[in-house]
Amino acid sequence: MKNWKIALTFGCVCCILTLAICIQFKTIDDTNSTVSQTLIGNELRDQVLKWKEKYDKATKELETSEQKLESIRLESTQNDENSIHKEEEIKLDNILLGLTDVTGDGIVITLKDNNNVKRSNIGPLDNIELYLVHAGDLVEVVNALRNAGAEAISINGQRITNYTAIYCAGNVVVINGEKISSPIEIKAIGSPELLYGSIMIPGGYLELLEETGVIVNVKKQENIKINKYDGIINTQYITSEE
Repeated sequence: MKNWKIALTFGCVCCILTLAICIQFKTIDDTNSTVSQTLIGNELRDQVLKWKEKYDKATKELETSEQKLESIRLESTQNDENSIHKEEEIKLDNILLGLTDVTGDGIVITLKDNNNVKRSNIGPLDNIELYLVHAGDLVEVVNALRNAGAEAISINGQRITNYTAIYCAGNVVVINGEKISSPIEIKAIGSPELLYGSIMIPGGYLELLEETGVIVNVKKQENIKINKYDGIINTQYITSEE
């Protein structure tokens, strides 16, 4: 009987010690895990702070360089009439090339496909293509505007330059490599009266478009804004004689 009590007591003590040891190991593991996560978090934070410092430094250096460049440019033209004249020539050339945003009075032309026309409600001999705006139509309108003295032209935000290509790709028109579709808005800066009178002349191209079924709207407008050409102008064969 006495031996049984001793064994029971010893067994309880062993269980208590085993439980205590397990709790101790669990506590140590949790502590190590927390310490590891804290160390990783601190390392990541330090890296982020270092990259932010590098970014802020690079941004400040860029701003300083731009300020120095602008200062040098102003100094080089401040008292040099020839340089000032050259700078004005460059500005004018950029305007003519379409490399500068411009504003001015002119006209706005809107051309729309006639969506009310379906193959089911036109005659068998009618051509539904005549009710749609095509690349060739835009080329004709642009040429008419240029002949009327338009100084800047854009179509759906695409600046028209000497390097602009206008062509059809399926059921859309491509201008400067960008796809556009109906409705098509053509902006032209120039004499509003001359542009309007030339483009709306009886027997002109817009009248022909209306007769074939395209929806046409033309209006004079002040302070038209036309954005610059965003593409790249590459030359391979022409060189300056200077």
